[in-house]
Amino acid sequence: MRDLDQVFAGLARSSFRQRFHLGPRERAYLHNKGFATVLEHACDFVAKRLAPAHPTNDGKQTPFRGHPVFIAQHATGTCCRSCLEKWHAIRRGHPLDASEQAHVVAAIERWLLAERGDSR
Repeated sequence: MRDLDQVFAGLARSSFRQRFHLGPRERAYLHNKGFATVLEHACDFVAKRLAPAHPTNDGKQTPFRGHPVFIAQHATGTCCRSCLEKWHAIRRGHPLDASEQAHVVAAIERWLLAERGDSR
């Protein structure tokens, strides 16, 4: 796994990854549900959609809108196993262990905090 500082430095050079931002609906959702609840959703999405060795519809399992976590996943390269391998050096073909899942959620959290304007 790559260090998140290294990952975010690389993501900052990607014009594709830099175009993702929370829209008004996602910002409202984050505000109304609360940051802790949205992070719980992130944990659940990662466990169900990304952690299996061969996720269902891998490469297409993460929508581009509708939830702050989905936007964050695209922005942070945590949307599919191919992107995880490219950006985070987490190889495909094995179930994500607890530390790898925590790494993914930490990347999502870091991006959401930056989008929200909070360095926590």
